[in-house]
Amino acid sequence: MKNAPTDAHSLVVFEATEKVPFDVGPPSDEEAALAKVLQRKLIVSAGQSRRWRRHFPSQKILSHCKTDGNLRYCLAAVIPTTASSEPIINKRGTAPEYITYGQCHPPSLQSDRYQSCAHARIRIVDSRRLSPYPPFVWINSSHWDLGKTESKPMTETSRWYSCDASKCKLPTCNCASTSPPGGLSPSQVPMFIVFSADDAVQSYTLDAVNQFLAHRQNPNGCAPKMTYFTSLNFTNYTLVTDWYVAGNEIADHTMTHVADPPQDEINGNLIALNALAGIPLKSIIGFRAPFLNYSVNTLKLLAAAGFTYDSSSSAAIPVTDPGTDAFWPYTLDNGMANNCLAVEGSCKGQPVLPGFWEIPMYAYFDERGPTGGTHLMDPWLDTANGANTINDTATFEYMKATFTAHYTGNRQPIGLYTHPIHLSTTYPGVNPSNSTINMINQFLDWAQVQQDVWIVSNEQLLAWVQNPVPVSQLDSFEALKCSTPQIDASQKICNGIPANENGLLSHCDFSDFPFYTCYGCPETEPTVNDPNPAQQVPDGQQARFRLPTNCSTPFWDPIAGKCLCTSSTCAFTDDSRPVGPNGANLTGGGTGGAPGASASPTNAYVPFNGRGFALPAGVWAATFVGAAGALVGIWGVFGLP
Repeated sequence: MKNAPTDAHSLVVFEATEKVPFDVGPPSDEEAALAKVLQRKLIVSAGQSRRWRRHFPSQKILSHCKTDGNLRYCLAAVIPTTASSEPIINKRGTAPEYITYGQCHPPSLQSDRYQSCAHARIRIVDSRRLSPYPPFVWINSSHWDLGKTESKPMTETSRWYSCDASKCKLPTCNCASTSPPGGLSPSQVPMFIVFSADDAVQSYTLDAVNQFLAHRQNPNGCAPKMTYFTSLNFTNYTLVTDWYVAGNEIADHTMTHVADPPQDEINGNLIALNALAGIPLKSIIGFRAPFLNYSVNTLKLLAAAGFTYDSSSSAAIPVTDPGTDAFWPYTLDNGMANNCLAVEGSCKGQPVLPGFWEIPMYAYFDERGPTGGTHLMDPWLDTANGANTINDTATFEYMKATFTAHYTGNRQPIGLYTHPIHLSTTYPGVNPSNSTINMINQFLDWAQVQQDVWIVSNEQLLAWVQNPVPVSQLDSFEALKCSTPQIDASQKICNGIPANENGLLSHCDFSDFPFYTCYGCPETEPTVNDPNPAQQVPDGQQARFRLPTNCSTPFWDPIAGKCLCTSSTCAFTDDSRPVGPNGANLTGGGTGGAPGASASPTNAYVPFNGRGFALPAGVWAATFVGAAGALVGIWGVFGLP
C-alpha cells in the first residue's frame, strides 16, 4: 500500500485487491436523470482552460466494476469530476502521483462537475480516506440498463460482438478483427498512417496541414493524401474545391459542428459542399461526428444517406493488450464493436447496417499506458507521463512507441487526427511552438524511413481494406496512385486548379463568414434550413452552373455550363513511380524528399495563401477564440473533434 499526503484531500491506493461491494442499490432519481442527460447531451462549462483535462472522480462512480489484480474495470454511466472548489487534480489537469486514473472512453461528455464515460479504468481507492468527500460508490450497471460487465475490456470474441467470418466476406462485409484483412500476414501488410483534419477549411488550416505533408512522398513517389472532415461555418468554399481537386478526401463534419447531429445537419453539409464547392455527392463518403458524439441514430442516418463509413469511434486499448479494441476497419453487418457502452443501443449486434463501415480512431499511449496515458486527437497539445507541462520530446517518444507496437504487431493503422488551426503559423493570435511543429515532422520523417509505411486518407485506407493486396502488389493498386487531370494551364476555367481559375472566383461578402466560390454566390448564407439558397446573379451576368453528376470537378466549366470531356475521354496522368519488387525499398520521402530523410526539415515551406483569396484575419477570430475557450478544454485527453 502506498501512503498519500495526509491533508484533507488524502487518498490511498491499494496495490492489492481491495474488495468493494458491486451492488449498493439503484441510483437516486436525481442521479439517474443526470446520467440520461449526460448520455444524450453536451453540457458545456464556459471558461474552462485548454489544459483543464484529466478529471479525477472524487464522489461516486455510478457503474458496475470488477476487480482484476490492482485494477478496477468499470462500465461507467457517470463519473463526477470534483465537488470541490479546489480540485484534487492540479492546475495542468493531471491527477496526483499517488492516484492513477484514466481511460474514460470517448465520447466523454463533461461539465465542470461530471463526465459520462463508457468504460473507466481506475486504481482501487480506500473510500474511507476521501474525507471530506462522500465515499466512492459502485452501483450495479443493471440499474442503468448497461448489461453485464466483463473483468477485462471487450474483445472481438466477447459477448459484446460476434461475427461469422465465413459469411462476412470482403469487399462488402468485414468482421471487426485485430488481424489484417484478407488473411494476409503482417509482413505482407503496408503500415498506414491516416492523416485527418477537422472543422473549417481556410488558408490558415491548409497551411497547417501542408507544413507536414507538402514536401513528403509515399513509397510510389506520390504526395500523401489526407481526409478533411469539413464543417461549414467559416469555411472558404473555393479552398475546399482546390483541396479536393489536388486529390484529397473531403468528408462530412456537419454544417454547424453540433453533437449527435440530426439529419438536416448531415445532409445539409452534403448539399452545400456539392453546390458551392463542386464536390460530387458520390465523393463525400465519410463522416466524423463533432466532439466524437454520435448515437445509433447517427449511424442509421449515415447509412440511409448513402455514406460509406463513419470515423467517430475510438480504439483506446493498446494493441499489446489481449483485450485491445484496435480493430481494422469493419462493417456494421454485425453491429458496432467500439465504444459499446458510450452509445446507447450499440453493440450486441446493433445497429445492423450491412455494408456500412466503421474506421476507428487509434489512440497513442504514453508511459502510463491506458490508465491515464491515452492520447487521441492533437496529442501534441497534451502533457505526457503525468507531467505538468508539455514536453515535445516525451510526446515524440510515446508516439514512436505506439507506432512501433502497431508496426511490429498486426499493423493496424495509426492516425494523426488534427485540428489544424492549433498548428497554424499564419493565423493571427495562434502561436504554436516551433518545437512542436518540428516534432511532428520529425515523427513523420522517422516513420517514413521504416519499410512499407504510407500516409493516406481514410478513403485510401478503406479501398485497401476492401481489396487487400500484399505490399509486393502495391505498384498496381489504383487508390494509392497519383493521378493529375490533364488541363491546359492557359485555359480559363473555374475548376479548382489555381492556374486555371485565377480571376474567375465569385466573392460572397457575407458579414458572418465571407467566402469565395466558383459556383456563384447564394443570396443568403447557407443554413441548416436552406443549405443551397438561390443564386445571386450580378447585373449583366448569367447564373453559374452547378456541377452535374456526369462530369468531374476539374473538367467542369461552371461559367459556360459545359464539361470539357466525357467520362471516357477525361484524361488523368499517372505520376506514380515503381515501388520495387517484393516490397523492396518501400520507404517514403520525409520533409527533405529523400528515402533517408533526416529528422529536421530541409525545405522551407511556402504558405498556401489561397492566391489572394484568404479571408481577413478578423472575420472569425473572435468566434474561434471564444469557442475555443469554452469548448476545446472540456474534452479531456481525447481533444475536441
